[in-house]
Amino acid sequence: MPTPSVSSRPAPNHGRTRTAPLGRLAPVLIAGPVVLAVAVVSLLVSGVGEEPAASGPAAQAAVATPTAAPTSSAATPTAPASSPAAPAPPKTGWVPVNLEEQAAKTAAFLARTPAKVTGNPVKVPEFHATCTVSHHADDDPIVFPGLPGASHNHTFWGNKSTTSATTPASLRTAATTCSPKLDRSAYWIPTLYQNGRVIDPDEITVYYGSRLKDPGKTRPFPYGLRVVEGDPKKKSDPNGNRFWCAGAGGEVGRSKDAVFPVCAPTAHIVRQITFPDCWDGKHLDSPDHKAHMSGALHTGVCPPSHPVPIPSVSFVISYKALSTKTDGITLSSGNSFSMHADFFNGWDEDALAARVRNCLNQGVKCNAEGGF
Repeated sequence: MPTPSVSSRPAPNHGRTRTAPLGRLAPVLIAGPVVLAVAVVSLLVSGVGEEPAASGPAAQAAVATPTAAPTSSAATPTAPASSPAAPAPPKTGWVPVNLEEQAAKTAAFLARTPAKVTGNPVKVPEFHATCTVSHHADDDPIVFPGLPGASHNHTFWGNKSTTSATTPASLRTAATTCSPKLDRSAYWIPTLYQNGRVIDPDEITVYYGSRLKDPGKTRPFPYGLRVVEGDPKKKSDPNGNRFWCAGAGGEVGRSKDAVFPVCAPTAHIVRQITFPDCWDGKHLDSPDHKAHMSGALHTGVCPPSHPVPIPSVSFVISYKALSTKTDGITLSSGNSFSMHADFFNGWDEDALAARVRNCLNQGVKCNAEGGF
């Protein structure tokens, strides 16, 4: 499947703000006033992010989510059980990084000698992971941490243990559906339905690259970094819908609602979501899950407010089951413009550092195992 190089991928947009609906607190009331207080504080501090499954007549018309559990085009993976008695919800709001520890890791990274480039690799600063769907759940450990069932439905890949109770520590030892196995990160997007039936991606590739002027300055992002890209409240986009057709023949028409492309029989629908590549160097998360991150300036360098260049994460998601038949497609978050993505970094730190040093810093494309 042809995919654009990292350097040509569009810079991400930001800006989604919302509060959690009161109805989502109902399961917590039973646990008593103390747990309720924790839940309310968690939501107020978090304050923004996911919009839960749409409701109301207009939303019901737009989102064809069945009353019964939706069926899948393949065997739907089972979600791991959320812990009903977690001792405390994961941290929200401004989550600081350990600056002393991070400085030591950066020094060790800079002291690392890059591997000698062999062969004739493509001159694009990039490495990747290939993944398959792990499970589906109404959980979001970034936006609704510690609140099982508070989110609209998500399709997860990567770390198999991901639930609303996920923390950086819980990611370290769990199995993953990604290759390489040293990538234990958690990734998720809204679940896609066609006429009420779950349609899972056929191929998922997560690219890590650099769109900056000097990729040699890129540093590994910190373990436990959490980022959200996209806006589940978005109903339209002046830049157009970013679902597109990949493969011979490309796009040959539009769906009846003119939202999704109709692909040639030799092509299929693809969605790409690119995260920002500049970090503030201080926080693992922020109240809106975006403010600790920024895109680069038009000059190709990071802004003073977010001076640390990190790998640009980009999801390329292929739906081969959707090519010539694209009517009746909705997302659990709303229409196609509400597509968004979440990334919770769980990479083995040495493996990530080696790939950033060998591949990105030297401006070459590596394979999934980090080789040339």
